[in-house]
Amino acid sequence: MTANDKLQALRASIQSVLLGKEQAVRQVLVALLARGHVLLEDVPGVGKTILTRAIARSIDCSFSRIQLTPDLLPSDILGVSVYDSSKGEFSFKPGPIFAQIVLVDEINRTTPRTQSALLEAMNESQVTADGRTFPLGPPFMVLATQNPYEFEGTYFLPENQLDRFMIRVRIGYPDRSTERDILLTQPARTRLANLASVLTAEELLALQEQVLAVEVDEAIIQYILSIVEATRRSQELAVGLSPRASLAMMQAARAAALLEGRSYALPDDVQDLAPAICSHRLMTKALAADGAAAADALFRQILETVPVPL
Repeated sequence: MTANDKLQALRASIQSVLLGKEQAVRQVLVALLARGHVLLEDVPGVGKTILTRAIARSIDCSFSRIQLTPDLLPSDILGVSVYDSSKGEFSFKPGPIFAQIVLVDEINRTTPRTQSALLEAMNESQVTADGRTFPLGPPFMVLATQNPYEFEGTYFLPENQLDRFMIRVRIGYPDRSTERDILLTQPARTRLANLASVLTAEELLALQEQVLAVEVDEAIIQYILSIVEATRRSQELAVGLSPRASLAMMQAARAAALLEGRSYALPDDVQDLAPAICSHRLMTKALAADGAAAADALFRQILETVPVPL
């Protein structure tokens, strides 16, 4: 099978479970290929956990799920050192973060202290404990779900935590016809239970390497820089986009091109993915209860003012 055949098989496998959400599946696969992490944000019950489990089943990688709660401690995620009386020394017991694909369920249900325990793992693919460093993966990917902030018992994610997510995906409600199919097929959950892996970890790593070879024209690089500069000049934003956001846009454009079977990125790849990559990194000066929605709308306005290269 060619690289494109493998990617289309992976896409078809996930879409067979998450019905009618091709755009959400595409965005998650882009992040997977670009070695990024994903924040799945939406109301409960629209398929965030199903999407994550479908990815884990479709790839032959180690998988773990962490259910975040207000009383969870950082050591519950990273691991803890315990005394081994037979050896007369402490030994480190890895936590659930030590997997290749990690589902962090309801990340905004836990305290900022515990949320911050994920920072080093997401940024460096490693965990430091008791003066020692333990590598994670490869591959290593965090897919975190969160409910909207207005739900009771949720905490705001710190800006530095949000910046570690390459892309924020919103699944949304299904249309009437798709929801009918869900009613007929999902109660038994047989599709998810019967999913077989279509990619090995080694094949995924090879595809991630191929992303780096996708050509990005100078005009596209200038387009990305213009988008970033426009956010930094905006009088309505407290902070503009960082170089991490620039890198995320370029890597995502490369990954999108590979996913579509191309060896070169297009301006449309950047334009299509930019809102999902950038909006959650921005904050309006007049941050209100709908601050996230306001930042998203403002970024889309800014994006429309930047000329798209031909």
